[in-house]
Amino acid sequence: MNATIRRLKVEDAASFKAIRLEALRANPELLRSTFEIEAKLDVAWFAGRLQSAYIVGAFQNDELVGTAGFAVQDGPPNAHKGRLFGMYVSPSSRNLGFGRLLLNAALEVARESVELVQLGVVSDNRPACSLYESAGFLPYGVEERASKYGEKYFDETLMILDFRR
Repeated sequence: MNATIRRLKVEDAASFKAIRLEALRANPELLRSTFEIEAKLDVAWFAGRLQSAYIVGAFQNDELVGTAGFAVQDGPPNAHKGRLFGMYVSPSSRNLGFGRLLLNAALEVARESVELVQLGVVSDNRPACSLYESAGFLPYGVEERASKYGEKYFDETLMILDFRR
């Protein structure tokens, strides 16, 4: 596997938008947004997102094939917590280890910034749940009907990784 994992920069905004739209077209429930909403946003909006959060990308032969985001929560009472979000790997690059590489890169930054990391994952997404569990995340609840696309509801498993353990 010819892989490069690095933080996305403003110059990557067009590629970031493209992979987000790919993900939203295929599985909007994984990202809690819609293709219709984000397709209307200009590249500058995506560039801003890259500046406001730590978003790491997986590149295969110079093509962006996966992303994961991490952000410290706002405000002094919450600054000991971070949130993992936007984890996605293109279908043609799955089962090659990119998900683990992205997760490890995000958690490396998280360890330096917070005491614990939270995430929400679609409960039916067993590969993602297994990946998070293998990294030490523990489920602490389920948000039933967390999102609705068409007539279908999706539950979300809430997970936490406490670095103090």
